[in-house]
Amino acid sequence: MGLEITNALGVGAIQPNIYVNPNRYITFGHEITADKFESTSLERYISEAYIQKMINSNPKIKKMVKDFNPDLKLNIKELNDLKQNHMKDTQEIVKGITDNLPFSLKNRVDIKSVENASYLHDIGKVLIPAEILNKPDKLTELESEIMHKHSELGYELLKTTKLDEKTLNLIRNHHQNAKKTGYPWVNKDFNADINLQILSAADKYSALTEKRTYKKEMSPKQALTIIYQDVKDGKLHPFVFKALVNYINNNKTAVQSLS
Repeated sequence: MGLEITNALGVGAIQPNIYVNPNRYITFGHEITADKFESTSLERYISEAYIQKMINSNPKIKKMVKDFNPDLKLNIKELNDLKQNHMKDTQEIVKGITDNLPFSLKNRVDIKSVENASYLHDIGKVLIPAEILNKPDKLTELESEIMHKHSELGYELLKTTKLDEKTLNLIRNHHQNAKKTGYPWVNKDFNADINLQILSAADKYSALTEKRTYKKEMSPKQALTIIYQDVKDGKLHPFVFKALVNYINNNKTAVQSLS
């Protein structure tokens, strides 16, 4: 039985319808030759060795974390957990949303950039202390500010690679929205295009339906009801939401969980 959210689906007249040179690392002011056995896929960016090289290539990173991670400790275990669960899940949802968009909107999606960004969007959490990432209670205002830095840290880590600017900006702004009420700060010319809205919706749905140390997982229906509020608030295009709903309805695992 498919997922039904009566109010949420009554949105107007909606119808469902790095390059990376394998032999180079870029560092501050020069390049370092990479080990030839290393993968040229997105996986390479998740390795501890490559992350260290990215940190060394951008002095700004040390300044950004000096108050909460002065020793630049890497939370590789957390990043690997994210890679196997949330980041992978977000990438799958991004693909599902894109596949379910009307043709006119699907034509405007930069599939490579948004899928690459969906896999790497939380890489900045490797520099956020575990006691904040996994805190079982509500974060303090200061802890929330630190947590919010992960998207900009992801951008700064990856900006010295061969990833294209569109992918980098999606990673930086994946917690922003069409009303500019998210983070990090953006200027008045900022545009939450279709690519960013797909990534943001996928990220939010994945996070809401996951069990984490500080919360229980939500059902697909509960998560979609919350995300529909973003549609009503003008933060998310209704066609992106409808594509997400159609993807969930066609996803056997999600449908079975509602039985």
